[in-house]
Amino acid sequence: MTINLAQIKQELFPGLRGIEGKYEMIPAQWKRYFETGTSEMALERTSEMAFVGLAVIKSEGAPTSFDNAAGDRFVYNQEHVEVGLGYAITRKAIADNLYKSQFQPSNLGLMESFDQTKEILAANLLNTAGSYNSAIAGDGVSLVNAAHPVDNGSYANRPTTDIDLNEAALEAANIQIRTGFVDQRGLKIFARARKVLVPAQLEYVMARIWHTELRPGTTNNDAHAIHATGSFSEGYEILDFLTSPFAWFVLTNRKGLLYLQREAFETDMQIDWYTDNLLCKAYERYSFGYYNPRAIWGTLPTA
Repeated sequence: MTINLAQIKQELFPGLRGIEGKYEMIPAQWKRYFETGTSEMALERTSEMAFVGLAVIKSEGAPTSFDNAAGDRFVYNQEHVEVGLGYAITRKAIADNLYKSQFQPSNLGLMESFDQTKEILAANLLNTAGSYNSAIAGDGVSLVNAAHPVDNGSYANRPTTDIDLNEAALEAANIQIRTGFVDQRGLKIFARARKVLVPAQLEYVMARIWHTELRPGTTNNDAHAIHATGSFSEGYEILDFLTSPFAWFVLTNRKGLLYLQREAFETDMQIDWYTDNLLCKAYERYSFGYYNPRAIWGTLPTA
């Protein structure tokens, strides 16, 4: 249905003190936890390779061991989505509107709509992190999982039993990242926790843990071990588009969460020759995905 006089009847008469309904939007959050890039393909693919394993002790005079198992292991796919939205407004609604400066027919918030859609799609990768997505494929398990397969074993970027946010849980996450992350051949990698991501419901829990000089939640004069060790060097981030009030995540120093821009945000306007309606629309094409689960650690408690 076209936006017409009946929908803006209050704007047709003098005497309105003002028009309300345009609000400041939440600043972009997705850029704080996604690596960004551009794409010229409909589908981008990233292959995870395995290199050689541990060296083998050689006996005197014995032949050198050879490891010929290097090669492709998993392929992660990232297919772009098209995002579009438009509206039509009649010529009379434009001409008779007395408050064009406040209700501008050429700008009814398409950019804000697209920005928030992007935040929702970005956060959806975390909101569904416990479910396997076959479109991304990769190693055959969910983004956060207690058993990501590697040659002759597995590694975990999720605890065996999901845990609520507290000081001990943060320490456990940091230890698991540091001691448990390995490459495809089982060699330990340099993995460290760098930032905690929490929903709005856990902001105050995180603040109590973080903003104290001594150990939080006790009367002991212990050092605040997380600060003393320099863990989580980038602090924490509150994400407004996480849907679970209990789930929380840790970004690591390994890259792996990826936003790819295929076609940038664009707008277009034209007058429909038959109706004289003003047609406004916008379009963008991009994708959010991942190519290395080691980029994140997560836990998904339900209460």
